[in-house]
Amino acid sequence: MNKTPKPNEKTEETEFTHPINLRLECIKCGLCCGDTERKTRHILLLKDETEKIALQTGQPTNVFSVEALGKYPYVYEMKKSNEGKCVFLKDNQCSIYPKRPLICIFYPFELKFNEEKDVHVFDFTVECPGINKGKLLKKNDFKKLYETAQERLTKKNSC
Repeated sequence: MNKTPKPNEKTEETEFTHPINLRLECIKCGLCCGDTERKTRHILLLKDETEKIALQTGQPTNVFSVEALGKYPYVYEMKKSNEGKCVFLKDNQCSIYPKRPLICIFYPFELKFNEEKDVHVFDFTVECPGINKGKLLKKNDFKKLYETAQERLTKKNSC
């Protein structure tokens, strides 16, 4: 039986709130890797991520990305195929998975900052067909995502 996720809750030892009673399983549908009828995807890249992808693939950054102006700390945006899918999506699998961008690691989650409550808030999209399937996510799962974001965003990612 699937429980409806409860509103985010903050615990004393965390700097974020997260959904509870939420299940997630990647069903490898590729929805997160491209445009849909309702949404145009913007796969944003940090400078460091772009450089790592370039090294892994042997491609210059301009082959797979374009400059993303006004999206700091993101400086590039992934190019997409004519079908609106990430250029690294092959047979519904990510060909750069070990070096995939932070935005891809996070999907279907987004981390926002609530200034009023001085806390980061994990939100999620219900468009992901893996929501309410699979493993029950725990606080530690969100903590790992939060720490990954902190690590990547504190590296030198400016132009």
